[in-house]
Amino acid sequence: MNGARRLLLPCSIAYSAAMRLRNLAYDRVPALVRRADIPVVSIGNITVGGTGKTPMVVEVVSRLQAMGRRPAVLTRGYKGTADQPADEVLELREALPGVPVIVGRDRVAAARDARRSYGADCAVLDDGFQHRRLARDLDIVLIDALDPWGRHAVLPAGRLREPLGGLRRADALVITRANQVAAARGDEIVAPLRRIVLDTPIWRAGVEAAAVVDMEGQSQPASTLNGRRVFVVCGLGNPATFLRLVETLGATVAGRRVFNDHHRYAGPDLERIDAEAQQAGAEYVVTTRKDWVKLVHLWSDRRRLLVRLDMRVTWPEAATKTELDARLRQAVEDRV
Repeated sequence: MNGARRLLLPCSIAYSAAMRLRNLAYDRVPALVRRADIPVVSIGNITVGGTGKTPMVVEVVSRLQAMGRRPAVLTRGYKGTADQPADEVLELREALPGVPVIVGRDRVAAARDARRSYGADCAVLDDGFQHRRLARDLDIVLIDALDPWGRHAVLPAGRLREPLGGLRRADALVITRANQVAAARGDEIVAPLRRIVLDTPIWRAGVEAAAVVDMEGQSQPASTLNGRRVFVVCGLGNPATFLRLVETLGATVAGRRVFNDHHRYAGPDLERIDAEAQQAGAEYVVTTRKDWVKLVHLWSDRRRLLVRLDMRVTWPEAATKTELDARLRQAVEDRV
């Protein structure tokens, strides 16, 4: 542990204790938890930063729709304002046209609104694991294969949102980005998890590029980037995962511009990106859907090379999809 993290360790100990007390209160005082009048499926994580949560929300919503359900998404809208919705809100609305994405700190009220105002018959709670006030019928927690243990410390010294023992509340764990690590590494993650959760299902999910989409909305296979010089732009909690994904498509990363997570793009950013991409001889400026929804409205007509790379969840173990469907069906039908 480096010096800076060592200095932060007392704060982490205090934060960990506070989270334990908070969870104990919710566990022992049922009145603190409110149940919505529609089934709720939560997608959350144990660490801060990117774990592939938004693609998983899209996957779960799509699977519920395939069952004939009418889901809504409930999200806090972290760092959003009245004038500028949060990144995840814009991204979800782009990825799930026609699906209500309801924003608000009070997720109990949001669930009520989903039913009354939008006719939803179930809800998917985005980033919901630490939101204990709203009861859920299925609690799915994501574990990032690239950093499963959050540097072995709770915030601020590490990336854990709460002690790992909190995973015992989960109904299912999903090791995400499993296709970006060796199979043996996945096994190394499962073994410690099994010491925390004995019988909870542990699934593995990958993420792959689904398509390249240009400014006119035209979609092409992700293989379009094979052999092309690209300039990568992103503002993510873990940008290395996106850079790695672009490289796996056979693209030559001629340059990159990485911003902080939830970055608000402005004119000077675009001028810098444009100049650096041209200097690098890039054929495309490649970005994520999360960044695209903020960039595309600022991108001028003369910069025609902007494209987004859409991603989808994959399931290395075929039986997982069947198990997930069974859990989702049980969660939504048991409440009908």
